[in-house]
Amino acid sequence: MPVRRLIITLLIIAPLLALLAYGFTRDAKYIKSPLLAKPATPFNVMLYDGKKVTLEDFRGKAVFLNFWASWCEPCRAEAKDLEAAWQKVKDKDMIFLGVALQDLDDNAKAFLQEYQITYPNGRDEAGKIGVDYGTWGIPESFFIDPQGRITYKHVGGIRAALVLTKLEEAAKGIASAQEGRGDYQGVR
Repeated sequence: MPVRRLIITLLIIAPLLALLAYGFTRDAKYIKSPLLAKPATPFNVMLYDGKKVTLEDFRGKAVFLNFWASWCEPCRAEAKDLEAAWQKVKDKDMIFLGVALQDLDDNAKAFLQEYQITYPNGRDEAGKIGVDYGTWGIPESFFIDPQGRITYKHVGGIRAALVLTKLEEAAKGIASAQEGRGDYQGVR
């Protein structure tokens, strides 16, 4: 009788362990985001300058939403490109918003000063915004059209030229069929 129980137990547990092992071999960055062409999840962010903003505040504008942290090397590598892109569109109906994840306020503020970032930035205090947007690492960026729909997601570092192109597409309501990958990948 004990041998029979052992065999039955193994027959039940072995497939579960195999499925679990397979899951550990999958890299989350290759899982396609279900958010493309869907409404962006509403959020509010307390900015480092003390103002509070919500996604609804940006209705009617194309939005570039970037998740970052001061300790993230790919975030540091893209910082100058993001500021350069912001300088080119800041007088249009477009907005940049940086959201720091898993970072200390003093470190995040020092990062913004070091790279002379002038677009609005705040912290995801509860970590809820990052979860709602399905971030698995940083940097990750989302482009949102004037109607509040996600048109593009980019995992890893992003360059100014691509930011400008995807922001123009978002302004026109053009949703990408798939998300992009940076030349330097995100940190998780």
